[in-house]
Amino acid sequence: MPRVRSQVLTPLVAEAGYHLPYPPCRPCIDTNNVDANSADAFISAQPNPSILPRLANSTIPPNHTRMARPPHHDPLPENDLEVLETFDNGEGVRKARITVRRKLPGARLDKYLVSRFKKASRSIIQKLIKSGEVLVNGKPTKNSYEMEGGDVIEITFQPPEPYDVVPEDIPLDIVYEDDYILAINKPINMIAHPANRTQGGTVANAVAFYSKELAQTDDPFRPGIIHRLDKNTTGLMVIAKTDEAHWRISRQFEDRTTEKVYHAVVHGAPEFDEDIIDVPIGQHPTVHDRYIATGFAERLGSKFEKRLHRNAVTRYKVLERFSGFSLIELYPKTGRTHQLRIHMSHIKHPIVGDPFYGGRNIGMQHVTGRPSDSPDLIWKRQMLHACRLTFTHPIKQEPITLEAPYPQDFIDLLAALREYAARGKGRR
Repeated sequence: MPRVRSQVLTPLVAEAGYHLPYPPCRPCIDTNNVDANSADAFISAQPNPSILPRLANSTIPPNHTRMARPPHHDPLPENDLEVLETFDNGEGVRKARITVRRKLPGARLDKYLVSRFKKASRSIIQKLIKSGEVLVNGKPTKNSYEMEGGDVIEITFQPPEPYDVVPEDIPLDIVYEDDYILAINKPINMIAHPANRTQGGTVANAVAFYSKELAQTDDPFRPGIIHRLDKNTTGLMVIAKTDEAHWRISRQFEDRTTEKVYHAVVHGAPEFDEDIIDVPIGQHPTVHDRYIATGFAERLGSKFEKRLHRNAVTRYKVLERFSGFSLIELYPKTGRTHQLRIHMSHIKHPIVGDPFYGGRNIGMQHVTGRPSDSPDLIWKRQMLHACRLTFTHPIKQEPITLEAPYPQDFIDLLAALREYAARGKGRR
């Protein structure tokens, strides 16, 4: 069985209330309240409640950052501390300046900033760095830059663009809803969000009509969208109504603390009842929007191997075996594009209806193996369904598990397989 890669993080708890894989800084400002997408981002920063008693008899000027020693650590020299300053230009642009007083070995700039500004996802921080909104000592730099003592980091958060999605009256299958989040059972032939204002028929268009309150994101065409499903993959999608709900759930996806469960009908019979697929995935060097795994990459040579740098891990379990087909349960540990489709293709059991990755469209004749049955193709989309999602509610901070029932074509295929193939009458 392939070995699953694991990452161990040192649980160093800073007084501001966040976990860092490097020596922590200890500002009095609780950066959990700093929201990269809010016009009041830095004004809303509040003192850490754990040190309020020590500040009760002191006077702190507005926008001033005061440093304090945590009671459970040895005293730190003044030159070990880090200074955080925040600014507001009055036009919705928020800026922060961080002065690093000592070297932070192994701390990448992007990960460091994510730990400081909890409401900014790593993808947002990386976009800011790439666009030059993050300067180190007055100059643009890379995501992988490691801070040195004396570095001055300046970061600018532009005000979010209003979302630019045309509301459309498209029926939605609502699985769960409260004041903060909305969960739907996405149908086939619907993409998550438009690529431009003229494109319609997407989940984003539908929820913009259904709900008047949606979280603003860094993309004006993705209001409330937290994660995506492929166009012809059905099942659970969670949409955020508030900005706080959006960043909190997005961080769970980013930190891989959610549990996603998919069901799929695949060709053939996997050798093992349960196994782990630990195979990196990279973008195809010549085919647009296609990704491939190692093995195939070896035949393409070094040109592709340079792009093969993202690990991908999937656990699967066989639920039912039929003649020529299997129903499997998939647990993706990472969230790479097309990951489940690629991994099943990699072990030579592609998903039914997924010709992009080696699967075939099928009809009743394929299921029963009888020439007298119709050769017409019935199942012509990947038979992959996001059936269950577990995460922590962004506001109530309680575990929540959502489930989405199969769509009708999935139900019909399983019924046919159970009636014919399970009896041994189907084609092997």
